[in-house]
Amino acid sequence: MTLLMDAAGLQAFLVRDFGQVAEDFTVEQADLAGVTLRLRVAARHLRPGGTVSGPAMFGLADVAMYLAILSRIGPVALAVTTNCAMDFMRKPRAGVDLLAQARVLKLGRSLAVGDVLLFSEGLAEPVARAGLTYAIPPQSTPAH
Repeated sequence: MTLLMDAAGLQAFLVRDFGQVAEDFTVEQADLAGVTLRLRVAARHLRPGGTVSGPAMFGLADVAMYLAILSRIGPVALAVTTNCAMDFMRKPRAGVDLLAQARVLKLGRSLAVGDVLLFSEGLAEPVARAGLTYAIPPQSTPAH
């Protein structure tokens, strides 16, 4: 398996095609092992009690897996989430960014399956885990 998009290419894709959320995320690393994505936690990501909200954590996991898949298949904007199961295991640290480590477990022609671990920056234990499945649209083939 080869890497079709590196960290810089993935970040540029986010800015170009998903500008509405691109400012929240930084692609820290992209290699054959997976993608590490940072959520720059801001007040809009918090819930009462000062912790990062579940929807913000889901968004981080979803974008991280999407980018991990794109790193392998290239800039396919219409690959979509078809399933996600998420376990929230501990409260994220207040006032620090979250990091997602996404890895592709299976990449087929029409489906991709992977998992994501979310960490509060500076902590060794994950705060959440997500398993995601993505549908990959058929790629057009050249006419004969």
